[in-house]
Amino acid sequence: MKIGILTQPLHANYGGLLQNYALQQVLLRAGHEVETIDWFSPSVNSLHERLYRIKRYVLSILNPEKYPKLRYQITEEERKVIQRNTNHFISTYINHTEKVRSKEGFIAKAKEGNYDIYVVGSDQCWRPRYNAFLSSMFLDFAKEENAKRIAYAASFGTDQWEFTQEMTSICAPLAQKFDFVSVREDSGVKLCKEHLGVNAVHVLDPTLLLTKEDYIRLIEAEKEPKAQGTLFNYILDPDAAKSAFINKIEKEKGLTTFQVLPKCQEETRTKQDVKNRIEDCVFPGVTSWLRAFMDAEMTIVDSFHGMVFSIIFNKTFWVIGNESRGMSRFTSLLKVFHLEERLIDAENLDKVNFNKLIDWDAVNTLLETKRNECISLLLNEIKRYNVKS
Repeated sequence: MKIGILTQPLHANYGGLLQNYALQQVLLRAGHEVETIDWFSPSVNSLHERLYRIKRYVLSILNPEKYPKLRYQITEEERKVIQRNTNHFISTYINHTEKVRSKEGFIAKAKEGNYDIYVVGSDQCWRPRYNAFLSSMFLDFAKEENAKRIAYAASFGTDQWEFTQEMTSICAPLAQKFDFVSVREDSGVKLCKEHLGVNAVHVLDPTLLLTKEDYIRLIEAEKEPKAQGTLFNYILDPDAAKSAFINKIEKEKGLTTFQVLPKCQEETRTKQDVKNRIEDCVFPGVTSWLRAFMDAEMTIVDSFHGMVFSIIFNKTFWVIGNESRGMSRFTSLLKVFHLEERLIDAENLDKVNFNKLIDWDAVNTLLETKRNECISLLLNEIKRYNVKS
């Protein structure tokens, strides 16, 4: 079968790239031809967008706490430099199309690809705030009558319905055309039922469908050197309280803290940073990030996939809740492995007992069972297409 995967754009996002890689690997190992339909958010070039950015700039001066400055929009040439290491991973390990930049582009790729099956998921692909082509994530461009439609671990990222009424009216009929729908968060089951009118199954994120050994083979293939510390902190939204918490653990546990992020993080870099010291804006490679989990003794994260790979590599971890990026992503997965206590409140970091251990035997047993269930579920849905055709 020829399968087209639709997910978030392939760019400098470690978790996003690895979930796409993992899903491809599962399908390739089952003997299918697989490629990801890659896409790119429309450039900020319309009059409406330019006026919006001017308005936000003025508001950021008048009220910087409520309206932080928008990120500097890097050029294509700057993007190639900043993302050269993650682009290496994409070109080496992910089979993908050229980037789609319009609705018409999706239609053209569908016709060119002649896919038997589409698989949509994961990485908040159904969250409006992170998606410039929301209806396309529900396959509005797929005109083939016989093509099978599957959602594997599609994610809303939150337990709140963020679609407008218009978005819902467009996407619900499209969702109802799917042959099978599964979601990454348990709250997504309810959202699908109440707002899209479809029944959904709760499954694991694609990254959890591969084993620790699969990722170690990637690290070895890239000859990735040993990490430079023992306390890996992967913090996307740093602040003084988180830094103090990390420093406290470092001191009391006798560990050495380290990061795998650009010196100038994407969330805070300025135009001057990009223009004057672009090398400090370059993302380390994907396998550098993986090696960090492999070598760390403990991890402190505030990202979903930071939490996932801490579990895969059996590292003592703490995940700091991140409301703005979506809490249900954390709570849903932690419930599966009975690790709810590893989620800590950013407002109460001084009360954490970081000596508490994890029963990894119990976690690994659950993970193996769930992994096998989810892989079987996905592959059996694909086999049903063979029966129908």
